[in-house]
Amino acid sequence: MEYQNIIFSVEEGIATITFNRPKVLNALNTDVLTELLDAVTICEKDDNIKALILTGAGDKAFVAGADIARMQNSTSVEMVAVMELGHRTFRMIETMPKPSIAAVNGFALGGGTELAMSCDIRFASEKAVFGQPEILIGVIPGWGGTQRLPRLVGMGIAKEMILAGGQINAQRAYEIGLVNRVVSPENLMEEARKFAMKLTKLPPFAMKVAKDAINYGYDLSLDSANKLEIACIVQCFSTEDQKEGMKAFLEKRKPTFTGK
Repeated sequence: MEYQNIIFSVEEGIATITFNRPKVLNALNTDVLTELLDAVTICEKDDNIKALILTGAGDKAFVAGADIARMQNSTSVEMVAVMELGHRTFRMIETMPKPSIAAVNGFALGGGTELAMSCDIRFASEKAVFGQPEILIGVIPGWGGTQRLPRLVGMGIAKEMILAGGQINAQRAYEIGLVNRVVSPENLMEEARKFAMKLTKLPPFAMKVAKDAINYGYDLSLDSANKLEIACIVQCFSTEDQKEGMKAFLEKRKPTFTGK
């Protein structure tokens, strides 16, 4: 697929997807989501890609929300397809075996916050702004905001953000657990790449089952989730990386993982 709305690049095992609609603050619509889904599918299937970073073009926005101009006159039937496309895409990012990092460089409102929450790790520029302002235009979050936000920050804070439609800065987002780190704007991509590079050196199968245990165990009872964890860890013992990791530990040296 030829991309018109995103920039997709791969370097040293790290894929970067940059939303490239700065004139409309990188707003999401079906065209953007379709391209994003295609690029994420490549990331999932290509064994040479070990990690993914998402960010926005320009210095104002990561993704400032949905393309309201395209949605304004849509019918309920038409919006089902749009919402389902967003959910399918974001869930693929969340559950694919490879780690994803949102490098939030500016406004991340509505769909932008929802997209960032679908990533495993969130780095925010000091200039980043988050929020779920959908209530202010007569709707509610539709790409996972009502579900992922309370899971990340707690129900009380999530209701405050969603019901009032307010915005929070990067520091507040860090305080409530919405983002993992806040860094200076000029160091955002460097820090995101540095962290992604660290992840590319770790055993990919263990990374996959760790994500599975977290993603699919979260809503289970503790006993069921612990059973899932057992099933995940024992699978690691069929890999060469497990043998190498434990051997290197006992020999007091750095392991060399091969992804086998």
